[in-house]
Order: sequence, then C-alpha cells, then structure tokens
Amino acid sequence: MADPSRIAIVDYRMGNLRSVQKAVEHVGGEAYIISTPDEIASADKLILPGVGAFGDAMRFLNELKLSDPIRAFVGSGRPMLGVCLGMQLLFDGSEEDAPGDAPENAGDGLVPGLGILPGRVVRFNEDRGGQRLKVPQMGWNALHWERPDPLMEGLDQGSAVYFVHSYYAQPADESVVSTRADYGGDFCASVHKDNLFAMQFHPEKSQRVGMKILTNFVGLSR
Repeated sequence: MADPSRIAIVDYRMGNLRSVQKAVEHVGGEAYIISTPDEIASADKLILPGVGAFGDAMRFLNELKLSDPIRAFVGSGRPMLGVCLGMQLLFDGSEEDAPGDAPENAGDGLVPGLGILPGRVVRFNEDRGGQRLKVPQMGWNALHWERPDPLMEGLDQGSAVYFVHSYYAQPADESVVSTRADYGGDFCASVHKDNLFAMQFHPEKSQRVGMKILTNFVGLSR
C-alpha cells in the first residue's frame, strides 16, 4: 500500500538535494534520495529538483537512464513535483545553450527536454516590459492564482516565494498554468496537470509559504 508521506527525490547530479530533503522532513514527510530507474519505478511520490544548466541536466538524466522512468512515473498517476530546473525539464525544450549541446540544437533551436508538457523554456530579456531587469531574478516575488491548485490551498493571493532563475517556462497549453508572477511582465510561476505539479520558485527557501506548499504535497494521495 502506498505511503503518501514517503517522498523520493531524484539525484541526477544537478539538484539541491539536502535542502529539499530537510524541508520535506520538516513538514512531516519521509524523504529519501534515489538515483536509479528501478527506484523511480517503485516510488510513491517523486520530486525532481534542480539547479544549473538545462543541457547538462538532460545529459545526466539520459546518461543515467532516468528520462523514460520519469515519463512513465508521471503516466502512472502518482504525484510528482518539479522544482526550479526540475520544472523546466518537463517541457519540450529550452533556449538555454549549455556547453556540448550544439548538435542537439539543430532545427528549432531548443535543447530537448523530457517533453511531458508542451512548451518551451525561454530567457528573461533584460529590457522586458520597458524596464532594465537584473537577470537572473533573485529574491522574493508575489504569486497570483490563475486557477485552483491543490498545492496552493490555504495560501493567500499575493503570497511571496523565493526565485533564482534566468529562464522561465512558456507552456503551449495555458490551462496548465496555476500561478503567475511579475518580472517586467507576467511569467509562469507554477503549473498543475492531473498528478503533475511544478514550480519555478524554491519552496524549500520560501519559509512559511513554501512549507505550506510542501505540506500539501506530502498530504496528497494518488
């Protein structure tokens, strides 16, 4: 029988694993680190974290043979959460030109992602919205709800969370967007589709609001 409090965190050499693990444990979950296809297949819930370059992340996922198991996990209906780079990897591809990925960029100019959600990941324009932006965006920003999301239950409109990113997702299907934030214009801050959840911000660094989001994820049942 699945244990909703057991959370597997994927180690693919790009994640802020320990901070995510400690945050999940702080809200009453049982978090453990995994790194093999079999461990993904047998997990009750999954978190895909990530910090760094998109191309490197996909290279490691493919080398470790984790890409297909992650896709299969989402298809199984079990809850999965992507965080920061882990959110971006869910999409078709990214404009981020990581070293060594030039051959894969041919055609649409994207480094291929997991392709679980249609859409692309694009870079903030420093002159976006008629103002000079600092890129990456680093710091607190307010969330604005687009539609209900089980992970956001109990939070107020305008709740602040912590971002560190130069790129953001542009979903092809706007119906998956659950929250937006403003940085020289609106951008997608989180998505929700069925059992799949993802957020560009770091819940583990977002204090009370982040802990509430993780509490909601721990409490999800399939």
